[in-house]
Amino acid sequence: MIKVKVINKSKNELPTYKYPYDSGMDVRADVSEPIVIPAGQRKIIPTGLYFQIPKGYEIQIRPRSGLAAKKGVFVLNTPATIDCGYTGELLVILMNLGPTDFIVEPGDRIAQIVLQEVPHMDLEEVQEFTEDVERGENGLGSTGIK
Repeated sequence: MIKVKVINKSKNELPTYKYPYDSGMDVRADVSEPIVIPAGQRKIIPTGLYFQIPKGYEIQIRPRSGLAAKKGVFVLNTPATIDCGYTGELLVILMNLGPTDFIVEPGDRIAQIVLQEVPHMDLEEVQEFTEDVERGENGLGSTGIK
C-alpha cells in the first residue's frame, strides 16, 4: 500500500475502494448546483481534491464504466494523468457523447482514480533498429478490422 497525501476541500467524503481488490476509487463532483453537459459537449468538473503524489507515481483519471455504457459520458483525455509534481485541484474533463443532455449533480460519482507507478526511460538515439520483430511498421488496422 502506497501512502498518498490528500487535501479534501469538498463536501464529499474521501474516495475509497468499494471492494478490497478494486483498481480505482470513485471521485465525486464538488459542485454547489447541477451542471448540464449538453449532448456532444464537454465540461470541466471540479472535485475539491488535491493530492501530493509520491515521486515515481502518477494518478490516472479514468471513466466510470457505468456512465460510459449507460449515458455515453466519459473522461475526455482518458486516461488523464496527474503528475507527481502537480498539487492543484483534480479536475475532470467529462464528455457527453450520449443523445441527450447529462446533468452532473453535487456529489455524483464522475470518474475513478488509479495510482500507477511510472518508470522513467532513458532514450538511446540510433540510426536503425537491429532487433527483428514480427510486426515491424504495421500500424493501425494491421491485424484486421474484425
